[in-house]
Amino acid sequence: MNGASGVRAPPHARAGIVNNGVMCRSIKTLRPPYADEVTDADIRAAALQYVRKVSGFRAPAPHNAEAFQRAVAAVAEATADLLATIEVRGSMPAR
Repeated sequence: MNGASGVRAPPHARAGIVNNGVMCRSIKTLRPPYADEVTDADIRAAALQYVRKVSGFRAPAPHNAEAFQRAVAAVAEATADLLATIEVRGSMPAR
């Protein structure tokens, strides 16, 4: 709890984890109308940011590197599939 207010601190604060903004920036939206053209590099960058945020590691230790890279690849694949199949109302269909 935080003092007399009775408000409970978020789990990361209770664990002593401080997010100083160095590890993970915001993941940008990759669908129209927010992004006109999305590259594989854009999708991989978003996947990498997601895996970094979820794992809490900017770069994994050597013994975790394979699992980290598999997770990035899986998230990138799911993201590409999502972007290829969603319909955004009011936008022009892809040509």
